[in-house]
Amino acid sequence: MPFLDPTATHPLVFPDGRTHPDMVHLNRVIDHPNMQIGDHSYANDFAPPQDWAAHLAPYLYPGAPERLVIGRFCQIAHGVRFITASANHAMTGFTTYPFGVFDPETLEAYRGSFADLPDTIIGHDVWIGHGALILPGVTLGNGVIVGAGAVVARDVPDYAIVAGNPARVLRLRFAPEVIVRLLALAWWDQPLARLRGALPALVGDDIDVLETAFAP
Repeated sequence: MPFLDPTATHPLVFPDGRTHPDMVHLNRVIDHPNMQIGDHSYANDFAPPQDWAAHLAPYLYPGAPERLVIGRFCQIAHGVRFITASANHAMTGFTTYPFGVFDPETLEAYRGSFADLPDTIIGHDVWIGHGALILPGVTLGNGVIVGAGAVVARDVPDYAIVAGNPARVLRLRFAPEVIVRLLALAWWDQPLARLRGALPALVGDDIDVLETAFAP
């Protein structure tokens, strides 16, 4: 079996050869014009849905003004939801009730008021914990960890750990100068053969060793 086969629908294989049915490579099970998902990004759900796109981003319909972009090597736990910008109601008038969606004659004008909505962007190597909620227009930087049950309403910087409702930054995973070097290295763009050879350095915490592992 190849190392980290990006074409596999179910990436986790047990020692007896069975695949784990609750875990999927998202870009193998989602074909949605408003979703862009990098290789090796997976989701795990205790009750795997028939429609993973609608399960993860229930308000993102084909042709909506916004996108959900997920980078490579992301890890998405059970119960995570992305509330994309089309879920919002107009808040400038006296009521937020979406009258326009219920009348075909007014629907197009209503849709026109929701043009140019912000995308939701998830960087590379992001771990989103159990039951977290990512709100409209949020950008999660590379290497971010989102705690279980967090409600993320604002952008999160690279390699930050956030938790709570509303989510707040608890700390950075590494010193700022190490983060700069990690972003320059961009290990998620390396060929799989180099990743396999660099596994000890990738799971370690010595940036010098990691850079050496990927040196030309």
